[in-house]
Amino acid sequence: MQIAAPLFDEKEIDKVRECLNSGWVTQGPMVQQFEQRVGARHAAQFALATTSCTAALHLATMALELGPGDEVIVPAFTWVTSAHCAEYVGAKAVFADIDLDTFNLDPVAAEAAITPRTKALVVVHLFGKAAPMRELLAIAHRHGLRVIEDAACAIGTSYEGKPVGALGDLGCFSFHPRKVITTGEGGLVTTNDARLAERVRWSRNHGATGPALGADPTKPYTMSAFEVLGYNLRLSDIQAAVGLAQMDKLEPLLAERRALALRYTEALSKLPELQTPADDPGHTYQSYVVRVIDGGRPRRNAVMEHLAARNIQTRPGTHAAHRLGYYTRKYGVKAQDFPLACVAEDTTITLPIFPGMTSAQQAEVVQEVAAALSRG
Repeated sequence: MQIAAPLFDEKEIDKVRECLNSGWVTQGPMVQQFEQRVGARHAAQFALATTSCTAALHLATMALELGPGDEVIVPAFTWVTSAHCAEYVGAKAVFADIDLDTFNLDPVAAEAAITPRTKALVVVHLFGKAAPMRELLAIAHRHGLRVIEDAACAIGTSYEGKPVGALGDLGCFSFHPRKVITTGEGGLVTTNDARLAERVRWSRNHGATGPALGADPTKPYTMSAFEVLGYNLRLSDIQAAVGLAQMDKLEPLLAERRALALRYTEALSKLPELQTPADDPGHTYQSYVVRVIDGGRPRRNAVMEHLAARNIQTRPGTHAAHRLGYYTRKYGVKAQDFPLACVAEDTTITLPIFPGMTSAQQAEVVQEVAAALSRG
């Protein structure tokens, strides 16, 4: 049984055919439509599609003009690019521990990590559950910090009734195949700040800032000026065509995923050795992640090996990013500096959840998890 799977049908094929027949396959009208759809869904005035969420995070740090000497606070339990985005621009990723009940950034730990060099927070909505934005935004306001929402897992996620992605200064989304909707590879930046949107637009397109001052844009010989350093981080129209078909399915996919998650929780909460995800109405369950309470990494691994032997795919929740070699070597970060992130990495299991998953398949997963735990 696979851990995740995208849902494709004739709608994606029809949309890609429409794109190919148009002859416009690079960044063009379908990218613009896709941006508008995602921006509207997440209450963002500006939405700019990119090659990946990694690219989106990089562009966000560039738009905020972060650089050498600056520090960016990142949760210690997250996919590595949440931290890498600071390093890409020469800033320093500074870790803070998490709330083990939600796996998201702990506001108290985040505030304790602030120094005079801190310029921004990367707030991750991990596994589709919104981080505690009320507290984190208040901290950012008190200390004059910018906020990047890493919403890679959080298409459709909401916090206190508001969609994530435009609650901070910039939001960054992923459309990787393990996400609720996919464009194969792809990402997107959201913001309600026109100046930040302009910087992202320039930087994703080689640094092109539009016609030179005084040039007539209608003339065939007028080329763009390049006033800033940029990259080629544009999404193609072919990918956006897939994204548009996927957006048509977003709401039913979210509803199905939530129903599957709640069914898992009802069954798995009967196992005292297991911590099930903390729920709230805005949780979209991009991943369904449980935690083996006792026994640490050896017992967690034994459960995963038991499931693998029965052809049930799993994986750990994500990294304790501060334990990865780049950060331990560069900054001398120690595992014990962020103990809850270490516990989360060592004891979490991502269980299969995908469109079309049947009650019988879920019952099989629950049965095998219970059997593995019963072995001690």
